[in-house]
Amino acid sequence: MSSEEQFGWPAQSATGLGSMPGTNPDEADAVVLGELPNLPFLPELPGRGPGADLIGRTAALLVDLPVETTATGWRLAERRGRDLGRAIGMLEADLDAMQAAAAGYTGAFKIQLCGPWTLAASLELTRSMEPALADVGAVADLSASLAEGVAAHVADVRRRLPGAALLVQFDEPALPGVLAGSVPTASGLRRVAAVDHPVAADGLRAALTAAQAPGMIHCCAPDVPFSVIASAGARAVSFDLGLLRREDEDAVGEVAEAGLGIAVGAVPPVPAVEDAVLARGGAPTEPPAAMPGANGRPAAGATGRPGNAARSTAKAVIALWGRIGLPLATLPRQVVVTPACGLAGASPARARDVLAQCQTAAGLIPELIEEGLR
Repeated sequence: MSSEEQFGWPAQSATGLGSMPGTNPDEADAVVLGELPNLPFLPELPGRGPGADLIGRTAALLVDLPVETTATGWRLAERRGRDLGRAIGMLEADLDAMQAAAAGYTGAFKIQLCGPWTLAASLELTRSMEPALADVGAVADLSASLAEGVAAHVADVRRRLPGAALLVQFDEPALPGVLAGSVPTASGLRRVAAVDHPVAADGLRAALTAAQAPGMIHCCAPDVPFSVIASAGARAVSFDLGLLRREDEDAVGEVAEAGLGIAVGAVPPVPAVEDAVLARGGAPTEPPAAMPGANGRPAAGATGRPGNAARSTAKAVIALWGRIGLPLATLPRQVVVTPACGLAGASPARARDVLAQCQTAAGLIPELIEEGLR
């Protein structure tokens, strides 16, 4: 079985997590397709305002469950209004832009959606300010509606990019809080009851199954519930290396040994914290020689020394793999390198450099493994 068939990406791949800076989808597409030849993705541009954010963008796909904006976010609505129409329009524009930019593309391609539990924790109920998560019936309706919307969205992307092999990422930053019972009610004085792990896995499974494509769960929060994600049937799991505690690494090893792909968020959007994150991941602070970036120009990083940051990133990923005790030979196929989180808050130049650094690091991993084995 090829790497792409098994994990959803070819060997030595890097990708972004979804959000990009700016408001122009054509510019974002050019960067993504230029810097990430193995696993490009459909950019999200939340800088355009409500409807371009993660919650609004996914809520626009819900079937028979309209939404509208509030002072603090989004809520379920009684009828379709201007807010929903704007969100639908922006998603259509993004898909049109990518269809034009990626015409004739063949290979792995990733799209991102909000997962069911983060969506339920973020959407308010129609007649109250309580999160939909607090109402079991609302959660069931939301899960069913999302599954329908996911299936239709994936079919639309396949129609637009017929040569692409899709990977569907579900963002679940609220999942640890949902499982821990720490999602606040509207008043902030109480917390919504914790969701049992089997119930949470069932909710994730419904969304993953609806996609009819390899699915990845991304959780950029501490305490990633690796076992829940694996039991839900995800093909891969994505996390922030800077938030991974040493005591969590056994759980990473278990899901990797079970055959899941691992997306390691190893490059922070903010350069100032990059050295600290890499050091925490086990990389040296003084890497040697420069290497070219994915597009042929030097890869930039926190140190300002071309190629050094990409080499440090690659060594941090290798160090993680070594600590969890898995064969280094599987790493280039099983691991994809990503930014630590979305890039909406980065400058356009920094966002480009982060993606280039991820791809360069992914390409360096086999070489550095070979050097270490000599």
